[in-house]
Amino acid sequence: MAYLINPQNTIAVLQKFNFHFQKKYGQNFLIDLHVLDKIIRAADIGPDDCVLEIGPGIGTMTQYLCEHAGRVAAVEIDKNLIPVLQETLAEYHNIEIINEDILKLDITALVQRENGGRPVKVVANLPYYITTPIIMGLFESHVPIDSITVMVQKEVADRMQAAPGGKDYGALSLAVQYYAKPQIVANVPPNCFMPRPTVASSVIRLERYEQPPVAVEDEKLLFAIIRASFNQRRKTLANGLTNAADLHYTKEQVQGAIGELGVSADIRGEKLSLLQFAQLSDILKGRVSE
Repeated sequence: MAYLINPQNTIAVLQKFNFHFQKKYGQNFLIDLHVLDKIIRAADIGPDDCVLEIGPGIGTMTQYLCEHAGRVAAVEIDKNLIPVLQETLAEYHNIEIINEDILKLDITALVQRENGGRPVKVVANLPYYITTPIIMGLFESHVPIDSITVMVQKEVADRMQAAPGGKDYGALSLAVQYYAKPQIVANVPPNCFMPRPTVASSVIRLERYEQPPVAVEDEKLLFAIIRASFNQRRKTLANGLTNAADLHYTKEQVQGAIGELGVSADIRGEKLSLLQFAQLSDILKGRVSE
């Protein structure tokens, strides 16, 4: 069987099926075995695992996933790639190819069907324009997931892993770190893909927490506060929360809560840790909304 990972085999498959890359799907196929090995190792897949692969493309990584995992469900939005996948993965009998939009798919039902509702491992080379909606959708819908190992735009990976105070730290950092422990596994230059993207990429592993690392009374309020704190980064935390359309606290309530948190009145949101945001959320929860 011919593995697809090298450029010659990738080109041969694309020519055979007269496949044309579609910009709307953000298609960039991996052609570097060294990077592929790092993804497979980081995902820590064994014969007892069920893998959900998002965006298999022509099946380059899927071939390796099928060889390591007990079961693979590959969700591909581009119907033109389905006949390609049916051929490139014909030798494997532990794969289901699903022609769907991952953002519209009932993933909990898929996990129930493919793995009896037990947690799956997600592996993906994600289209960069929908990276955040896909990852946050998986977390927020509480799909049973063990880990997510994904190729994303480097600056997005940096933001996911960022600590308080830095320029990369923001709402995405806090949202990801509430649900999972992020670790950048590898940085990937553009020449590892066909066609070459215009940006550098990174592989990041997000290991799902069984319980969030901070306790909070109202998860929705926590994330509303986080969003409001970073909507206008140059504003102080107090101004950001007071002016937020979906928060209904007076300036006095907000200032009082920040004072109770024990930080400076003119602090900016980027200085607060996840724990401090959780504490602030609980303080505000206890105050009367107007």
